[in-house]
Amino acid sequence: MTMAMHTDFETSAKDNRRAKSSRNLTKRVLDLSLTSFGILAIAPLLIGTSLAIKLTSRGPVFFRQERIGKDGKPFMMYKFRSMFIDAEERRAALLETSDRKGVCFKQKDDPRITRVGRFIRRFSIDELPQLLNVIKGDMSLVGPRPALPEEVAVYSPRALERLKATPGLTGVWQVSGRADIGFDRMVEMDIAYSRSVSLMLDLMLLALTFRAVLSGRGAY
Repeated sequence: MTMAMHTDFETSAKDNRRAKSSRNLTKRVLDLSLTSFGILAIAPLLIGTSLAIKLTSRGPVFFRQERIGKDGKPFMMYKFRSMFIDAEERRAALLETSDRKGVCFKQKDDPRITRVGRFIRRFSIDELPQLLNVIKGDMSLVGPRPALPEEVAVYSPRALERLKATPGLTGVWQVSGRADIGFDRMVEMDIAYSRSVSLMLDLMLLALTFRAVLSGRGAY
């Protein structure tokens, strides 16, 4: 490699790093501004959901669970509790009846889900506490869904590539059918997103999310 070629390579690498840093900053500003506004706008829904959960089943309003974030970093993810308090203990017994092929467990008629839980899952209301994760920086509004540690432990090298992006509250998977999408297809969607992330793409996916939530397709 000549000196000129080496200099051009270094300049190109620096330009790529600057462009990536600028995209990350823009994405973070978008996350914080939209999330702050969103929490204020849906405050009545958050309060109403909390009361419904507390008054209809025993246990806490919120469910905390360790998930794996960007570059394999673990964090505590928040959700509204949609299951009975012994759900985690009962999970192992249900693994063989999963309705979804691949690593992730999903069951349409999961007996661990409460009556209120079925409703808030149908319209993805149970995911709204993750707005706190967005503010903390563990998650973004748009990105791959954060995986469980036991799922990541059996990931293939290809699947591990989805951990290169900050996990999101919504993403390509959510607007394309959610649990109706197979695991391998989800991985390819997430990798494609992480390689082409942009402000316009994030805004488009956020807009499509509202339609996906109202349709309830793949939500269970």
